[in-house]
Amino acid sequence: MKQSYFTILENTLLTDTVLRLKLQGDTSAVTRPGQFVNIRLEGRFLRRPISVCDVEGDVLTLIYKVVGGGTEQLRTMIPGEKLDLLTGLGNGYDISTAGARPLVIGGGVGVPPMYRLTKQLLAAGHRVTAVLGFNTASEIFYDDEFRALGAEVILATVDGSRGIKGFVTDAMSGLDYSYFYACGPEPMLKAVWCTAKGSGQLSFEKRMGCGFGACMGCSCRTVTGSKRICREGPVLTKEEIRWDD
Repeated sequence: MKQSYFTILENTLLTDTVLRLKLQGDTSAVTRPGQFVNIRLEGRFLRRPISVCDVEGDVLTLIYKVVGGGTEQLRTMIPGEKLDLLTGLGNGYDISTAGARPLVIGGGVGVPPMYRLTKQLLAAGHRVTAVLGFNTASEIFYDDEFRALGAEVILATVDGSRGIKGFVTDAMSGLDYSYFYACGPEPMLKAVWCTAKGSGQLSFEKRMGCGFGACMGCSCRTVTGSKRICREGPVLTKEEIRWDD
């Protein structure tokens, strides 16, 4: 983990509520896809955790959705302003288990961390299929960016306005893959866990206090005991997940 200041290069709308934030600063602590940063906002007691979408040199790309006062405040910030970030948080995805044809699955704001993961999988010589799920066509973002990397992209929308009608699990049906990686809302992750063939890794979201394991506020139970989503997670393997209904 590293604390440092980043300068805003870009803060632009991708959809009505989703923005891409590009920052320049010390990215050395961001070592694996699936890690996140924690952003300090003026006047806010708790930092805001946001998954890393990409890193290129000293430029960090984050994609976030405006869902409350903190992210609304972030939306108003302009190029040249500075942000206090904790970087290198979370364990991230392990690509060594991917096999020849990994499947990456992103739902809504779970799509961004899958971009850097896909980039690294392709660079390692894997053939990647990306299933991206949204509620409706107007909410879709970054599908063209995944295609530009060289991934096969399958879209799913709940209302059927673009791609396959239904959920990411409907789009997964009949696909041949060696391993899967997923990120999205918990109901989606549970459905993927139930549907997916073979093993995989899933990235979870929890409300976080500190973001680096000190407060224990984001602990969850697994088959091997309690784990902190911000520290031992957010990525857990399919085999260690315990669903407490």
